[in-house]
Amino acid sequence: MNIKRIFALGLCLMASACTSLPGSAPRAFANTLGMSMVALPAGTFVMGSEEPVESLHKAYPLAENYRLDNLSDEAPAHAVRITQPFYMAATEVTVGQFRQFVQLSGYVPESIADGTGGYGYNAQYDASKSARGDAFEGRDVRYSWQNPGFAQTDAHPVVNVTWGDAQAMAAWLSKKEGRSYRLPTEAEWEYAARAGTRTRYHCGDDPTCLLAVANTFDEAAKPYWPQFAANALPGNDGYAFTAPVASFAPNAFGLYDMHGNAWEWTQDLYGEDYYAHSPVDDPRGPEDGNVYVRRGGSWHTWSLYARSSYRNWNSPQTRYTLVGIRLVMDAPAAN
Repeated sequence: MNIKRIFALGLCLMASACTSLPGSAPRAFANTLGMSMVALPAGTFVMGSEEPVESLHKAYPLAENYRLDNLSDEAPAHAVRITQPFYMAATEVTVGQFRQFVQLSGYVPESIADGTGGYGYNAQYDASKSARGDAFEGRDVRYSWQNPGFAQTDAHPVVNVTWGDAQAMAAWLSKKEGRSYRLPTEAEWEYAARAGTRTRYHCGDDPTCLLAVANTFDEAAKPYWPQFAANALPGNDGYAFTAPVASFAPNAFGLYDMHGNAWEWTQDLYGEDYYAHSPVDDPRGPEDGNVYVRRGGSWHTWSLYARSSYRNWNSPQTRYTLVGIRLVMDAPAAN
């Protein structure tokens, strides 16, 4: 079946015929930690992008050629079929939800357990004078999920959490509730982010549409990062750092912050050429590798890197002031 045919079938994602769930499973529910879990239907879509460099240059005129050349891992665009419905959290895991998990489970997050801390924003930090030239200061014991260097409330997305922290949270919730929680596969993540669209963002192709649906790098953040000022979106979303989750409009699936706010870990190992031989049904990434895919962009991300198709990765031990968690849950099997 070719891509055009599968994409046509995928349009039924938004139709009632595609949204049935087994038995009496609810469309949405709040779990033990107060996460709103939203039912997503099985369906088909076209994953990835083969947008020509010339087209990208028009949309992102300041992007250097090497940045556009580095997007080759988004190709080839390929048909994917998600064969089973599943639940996805409507928002990223919040500071408050992560705190509840830590308190109830006794789990010690890796940034604290290994004694090396995380990364954080420090106005006095000079990246040009650091050994690695990283945009943020760290690792440092001052920084962790409790302190990313800027103020957060319990309603903000938790950051400075590792892939292992996400696994621990999913395992605890699974045991607590007798359900199967996990991180999304990379395919499930993009399927959920697109919500039936084929544009760069779920709001359209114009990067400025992000101002209504995402907390990314714009004029609110520009004063803190003058070296990146030219890359700021021409508008102010009101948040220089993270925003409380669900502060912006959701996509058609009812999911918030699929673009921006915090990068989100996925379950999959990263493979640069994986798309070239990915199976159509429920791809789960390569079997071997040492880094895991993260998706969606953050409050510090330029619009080029907040597109639905963009892929990034980190080692599982990474704890970074831009990276957070969104969980999924397997739908109950049919009776």
